[in-house]
Amino acid sequence: MQRLLLFIFLVFVSYQLIAQPVPAVDENIPHLVTFGNKGDHAWGDNDFCQMIFFSVPKDHTEPIYIRVYDPDIGGETDEQKGEWDTRMKYSVYGGKGACSNEDARRINLEGAYKSGTLLGSKSFAENPRYDQNWYTFGPINPTEGEYLEDYGGYIFKFIVEGISGDDGNLYNLFMSSSATENQPVEGAFAFYFKYKFRLHDDVNEISHIYPFIDDKVLAIKQTNFDWDNDGIIRIISVAKNGEFLKISGDNAWSESEHVIHPTEKNTSYDIQIIKKKSAQIKNNNVVIFLENQYGELMPFYSVPIGGIPKYKYSIGIKPQITR
Repeated sequence: MQRLLLFIFLVFVSYQLIAQPVPAVDENIPHLVTFGNKGDHAWGDNDFCQMIFFSVPKDHTEPIYIRVYDPDIGGETDEQKGEWDTRMKYSVYGGKGACSNEDARRINLEGAYKSGTLLGSKSFAENPRYDQNWYTFGPINPTEGEYLEDYGGYIFKFIVEGISGDDGNLYNLFMSSSATENQPVEGAFAFYFKYKFRLHDDVNEISHIYPFIDDKVLAIKQTNFDWDNDGIIRIISVAKNGEFLKISGDNAWSESEHVIHPTEKNTSYDIQIIKKKSAQIKNNNVVIFLENQYGELMPFYSVPIGGIPKYKYSIGIKPQITR
């Protein structure tokens, strides 16, 4: 774990300008997505809730802010189904159990997943004032988070949940040192265990997500939902040069298992999302998560710990083709 913390320190100090938007710059993902609780699963959201975690270094003493871009549900960015009738609730949690409670790190929304101390909450419906504008939570004292050395500092949980309606809420987040601007908090970063987002419409855009493979991981199982068979998902690592993940169809789940090569331990994966050029699928919302060999969820990080991995041809293993 000390090696992981060293990687986190080195990477997030050098990448701080791009580490704190969610989705992050390196991920090249347009928006997060959450539907109202009456939404149709076939539109790309299986449980109408998303949890994002932010880590603030122990030595940071200034107030922090969590900013939401386009928090309302209506207007240019969001996805309409009939009349705009959706309401979305945003909540910030800190304190004991915010992240360490196992229910906060499970696939299904069961038990005490809203664990910790509620620090702030606000609901939005359609509101032109916030259409393509920012709303800010804070100021927040960094020490109000849950201190977890394994995750690099004080942890805050940000929950977005659809509490009514069936429209799609597309939005972005930023942890900032300013209430009015997106100014990075030095050394801070974001991570997520179950990721829901909008794919690019442009078939030439490649998106990325970055799990870290620690020295205890022997194999991973990836699961994705409602990919609409839109292209491919592949792993690039020091030992894998394009191993394919099985992808799902419309309103369906799919999974595949992948063995970890010894040289991949304590490195990141670059999971690349490449759209099918012939399909021209628009407004594709998707869900993805990873589990290790014990069935524990593995986090994706806002930038790759240790840097973006490069395949080393000298390792000489053949990619495992899994479709």
